Amino acid sequence: MLKRRGQSWRALLLLGATVWFQLVAHAEPARWDVDPDHSTIEFRVTHMVVSKTTGRFMDYAGFIDMDAEAGTVKAIEATIKTGSVNTNHEKRDAHLRNADFFDVEHYPTMTFKLKRYKKTAEGYTAAGDLTLRGVTKEITLVGHYNGTTKDPMGNTRAGFNAEGKLNRKDFGMVWNKTLDSGGLVVGDEVQIRLDIECIKAKP
Repeated sequence: MLKRRGQSWRALLLLGATVWFQLVAHAEPARWDVDPDHSTIEFRVTHMVVSKTTGRFMDYAGFIDMDAEAGTVKAIEATIKTGSVNTNHEKRDAHLRNADFFDVEHYPTMTFKLKRYKKTAEGYTAAGDLTLRGVTKEITLVGHYNGTTKDPMGNTRAGFNAEGKLNRKDFGMVWNKTLDSGGLVVGDEVQIRLDIECIKAKP
């Protein structure tokens, strides 16, 4: 009888340890890779005071380490090819790639690395280091986590959108021209908008 009771306790302890391990393993962040075919990295900047010019980057990669169920994020990293800038105007894009702006020859990439992440009632804020033209500055992104879904191929996908801003002069982009009216051709503040879709990496 005592032997059976001992075996029962050992079985219960083993079952409890197994359940605990599964819960802990489930709660650990998983890697989610950015799907560039279904994501957009976009910027807007004032042009000649009266309007805004919109552009985007076409070549980039990144990942998010997160617990999707809890909505908590451990890491975000991204690398963007500066030469892939596209404003739908060939001459302007060539100017953006030269030393007045992105200086693609000397700085072919820009990077973002998360420093702090905080959930809020409205969504989340993510503060991280943006390195551009050899200069590293902290920027803050504010946005929403849109949840997860399964695609027809069986992949688990997650969606995010976020917005932020930066001053281009902080990164050495000081080129400008003064208009006859007294305004400037290019504004200093750059608005950022991200629409990101990620795929959960396979174990």
